[in-house]
Amino acid sequence: MSISPLMPVYPRCDVRPVRGEGCYLIGERGERYLDFAAGIAVNLLGHGHPKLVKTIADQAATLMHVSNLYGMPLGEQFAQKLVDNTFADTVFFTNSGAEAVECAIKTARRYHYANGQAHRHKLISFDNAFHGRTLGAISATSQPKMRDGFEPLLPGFSVVPFNDLDAALAQIDDNTAGFLLEPVQGEGGVTPATQEFMAGLRKACDEHGLLLVLDEVQCGYARTGTFFAHEQYGVKPDIIAVAKGIGAGFPLGACLATEEAAKGMVFGTHGTTYGGNPLAMAVGLTVIEEVLADGFLDHVKAMGARLRAALEQLIPNHDEMFEDVRGMGLMLGVKMKEGFDARTFVGHLRDHHGLLTVSAGQNVLRVLPPLVIDESHIAECIEKISAGARSFSAAQAA
Repeated sequence: MSISPLMPVYPRCDVRPVRGEGCYLIGERGERYLDFAAGIAVNLLGHGHPKLVKTIADQAATLMHVSNLYGMPLGEQFAQKLVDNTFADTVFFTNSGAEAVECAIKTARRYHYANGQAHRHKLISFDNAFHGRTLGAISATSQPKMRDGFEPLLPGFSVVPFNDLDAALAQIDDNTAGFLLEPVQGEGGVTPATQEFMAGLRKACDEHGLLLVLDEVQCGYARTGTFFAHEQYGVKPDIIAVAKGIGAGFPLGACLATEEAAKGMVFGTHGTTYGGNPLAMAVGLTVIEEVLADGFLDHVKAMGARLRAALEQLIPNHDEMFEDVRGMGLMLGVKMKEGFDARTFVGHLRDHHGLLTVSAGQNVLRVLPPLVIDESHIAECIEKISAGARSFSAAQAA
């Protein structure tokens, strides 16, 4: 047998974590890494957070799973907490971001069906987006690396350039249901939407009876310094897909919607076996209490500003390698110049300097630390990137 027991769909590196401590991961040989990848924007409370650990242990010993055929007190509490602190009126809990996006797509289509306009099924989405790996989610992208070999895909999507409002508006027709986008594209290059773009899409939705569907799986849940990234644009969505940070490492996602947008999601239209289980709901309640605690979001904003400033100050010392810094809060990216590959540099930082980061589209080094970092972690990160840039540039020149 030549295939590995784990299906070989990931090019796994030699880092083999067996333990986490705060903002660090420890490998099976005892090697220590500063984790500025955070499970790709998931571990917002770091590793081994005492309150989260206690919640999981206590709830696992109490009740882990029951069917959604029964009442869910913890789920009701968590949903109410989300409703009280967001635009939404109702929540559907999932196990992942891709499931949350699927629910968002179904909610948008079902809305128009409930209004007697079933033909309005098309969502306008955007280049370089990443919405997950299900057939529905990859149908909303234009990236060949996710689509190749999986056709025919789900019809009903029209993909246009990101931040091009005119192109988006030009795609509106009688079959359009709404827009689907990330306010800050993560996988696509840590690219924020412009204010004009976001406001223009909201205006078009209001004028044409469309739904604004946001994918805040990566940029939501305090990552950008506000509870959700769209708050910084002064724009309210109709539907949002949420995951990653919502469980701080525990598999959890959610689809949030207004009462109007969710009018078609009635008994029997959607479901899940594991979604909203008591263990997940206990975790979600603990995480949201930490995120909404006094000072947490202020801390994210402050650390985001300091990390960004430090990265920007780093560029002149390595201007042959780095071009600019982009992103919001603690969702940051460093654009690398032609001739220096971000994916290769991520491996260099990991293998030679003990720093974990993530690459992104457009040749961007993605920096996604836990939201509980302090100034010492920022200083250590910058020192490692600077040392890594020197050794990487020297190796490239050799």
